[in-house]
Amino acid sequence: MEERILKVRCPGIQNSKFLLDHTGRGRDLSPELILENLSPEAVTLAVTLEDMSHPIKDFTHWVIWNLPAADRIPGAIPAGRTVLDGAVQGVAYGLHRYVGPKPPKGKTHTYRFTVCALDCALDLSPASRKKAVLRAAEGHIIQSGSISGRFE
Repeated sequence: MEERILKVRCPGIQNSKFLLDHTGRGRDLSPELILENLSPEAVTLAVTLEDMSHPIKDFTHWVIWNLPAADRIPGAIPAGRTVLDGAVQGVAYGLHRYVGPKPPKGKTHTYRFTVCALDCALDLSPASRKKAVLRAAEGHIIQSGSISGRFE
């Protein structure tokens, strides 16, 4: 079977930099994520946003799962435990919501979105954190892809 590579594009990241609207210094809106080559076997999607430059390794800004499998994850996902027809936002730096990049003044940090395509929905409480989501997803991830951007 030919392996399908999941490619993630983000119009909110241009020239490897986050646009202001998608940061804590702007409107703090989650950006749209566009997926290319999504497996037809994907049932749901899970997304994390991590600060790769934070002193705490892979500091999580956002975790959301049970997004319906589609080639586009809409931007400006509202705060809340359950959104978009059953997607669940868990506990991260943003409590049940997206919190965009906002490094200390004068510092540049790199942030990474990771999208996982799963063969099922995950039965997890909104009180779950990234580690619990990834543990529950083990054995169900059929694809994953990521995109990184910087913000100063």
